Amino acid sequence: MFPKSPRCQVVPLPQKQVAFVVDGQERLRWHAAADAPRPFFFPLIGPSGLPLTRMGHPGAPNHDHHRSIWFAHYKVLGIDFWSDTSDAVIRQEHWLAYQNGQEEASMAVELGWYDGHNPAPLLKQKLVTAIAPAEDDGVLIEIQTTLNSVAESLELEQTNFGLLAVRVAGAISAVFGDGVLTGSDGTQTEKQLFGKASAWIDYSGSVDQGITEGLTYFDHAQNASYPSKWHVRDDGWIGASVCRDGPVMLYRDQPTTWRYLIHAHAGPANVEASHRLAQAFDRRPPFALKPAKKPHHEYLIERESHE
Repeated sequence: MFPKSPRCQVVPLPQKQVAFVVDGQERLRWHAAADAPRPFFFPLIGPSGLPLTRMGHPGAPNHDHHRSIWFAHYKVLGIDFWSDTSDAVIRQEHWLAYQNGQEEASMAVELGWYDGHNPAPLLKQKLVTAIAPAEDDGVLIEIQTTLNSVAESLELEQTNFGLLAVRVAGAISAVFGDGVLTGSDGTQTEKQLFGKASAWIDYSGSVDQGITEGLTYFDHAQNASYPSKWHVRDDGWIGASVCRDGPVMLYRDQPTTWRYLIHAHAGPANVEASHRLAQAFDRRPPFALKPAKKPHHEYLIERESHE
């Protein structure tokens, strides 16, 4: 369906979907249609061609708000942007740029966070997502998100729930499969990792008979909560809790940015390899969205200069 050149591509599809493609194969999809309360990525495809994430909880119907990889927060001015039980929604307002390339492809979009009653958003969110190939048919998903309050200031209240969450495939969860949670110091299991600070968390298991794969979710060293304290569960989800120890203030004129990386990989967790990836990610310049000087381009996604 997709050409193999350039190597990395983002391809817009009907119903506000976008395919992220490497070597002609779709590896990730963005969904932003209004049939869900907030946008999400699904699925993330591992090296074997099987999904590493899922929609919803394998055994709990009241967890359908767990949509693979998604942004949400439990308390914004006391409003629940996490579950599907409130009127709050997150909507894609605009796509800003799609860029293909040999080393990575990227997408930039702008989102609005609405309480469901006021026609104006509470928050504006700029999201840049990039895909790049990794060793052994793995892929790297780099996610950079920037939040601004529409009012002069706004508080993200203290909670375990938010900002970026991942629901893994049932087969690689500890309860519904044979999955293993591993932290950046090699510590394993929910009991040992829940609420503990870690530079990254890995969830890996048997995606099929004889095939072990997983994903590693990296916090960036420049994030304010780094190393984040993690909300991790044996039933198959992980999230870096940006507000676990207290609220975070957002401002209209001082945007707040978080950066994350997800590595879809073959085999079980590899602590040494993940440390190398973490170090490379921490050194990588952030994305910058700039007005384009090229004809028929409104914005360009570039890496900020170290200079």
